[in-house]
Amino acid sequence: MEYPKFYNEVEHIVLKDELSKFLGSSEEGIIDISYLDIVKMAGHSCAHVSGSYLMALKGLQALFGTELPKRGEIKVELRESLKDGNTGVSAQVFSNITGATTDTGFGGIQGKFNRRGLLFYGADIQSYVKFTRLDTNKSVEVNYMPNKVVNPGEIMQSALGPDATEESKKAFPKQWQEMVKTIFDNAEKVIELI
Repeated sequence: MEYPKFYNEVEHIVLKDELSKFLGSSEEGIIDISYLDIVKMAGHSCAHVSGSYLMALKGLQALFGTELPKRGEIKVELRESLKDGNTGVSAQVFSNITGATTDTGFGGIQGKFNRRGLLFYGADIQSYVKFTRLDTNKSVEVNYMPNKVVNPGEIMQSALGPDATEESKKAFPKQWQEMVKTIFDNAEKVIELI
């Protein structure tokens, strides 16, 4: 798979997953998730997929500090409902990273490793998403504001708008990914921790 090289420069999210260790999927249960992994899961790279990755990365860093985040032991709450905008896309990214699911995920083994009942929509929060550690009940809320550095709608118009030309349509994919790179390069401006 050929992809924009800046994907390789995006910081990985490394977690500890006791289920993975128990089942022998990875030695010591260390899970290393790259932005490319998330792009493959989502099937594309955009402002929303990159923003969700950044929200998870920065939120988990704030929540766990120098500890490895514990996959499967993190509650995820989204303010929007499942059908609002691209909330479902974010939820898939968060689920892939944290292991949290509604009622569709792994049900556990003899009371351990349950992934169900950890992902919620329509939460009464002020931010876009809230991550909570199950072991300490400590939480962090995260907002994402891509419009501080890019305008995805304007870029999209270069390919789909009434004034789109063959040349602008051809240039669109590269411009789109340059937009995504700009978001990663300006993470401190687009991500707000509460």
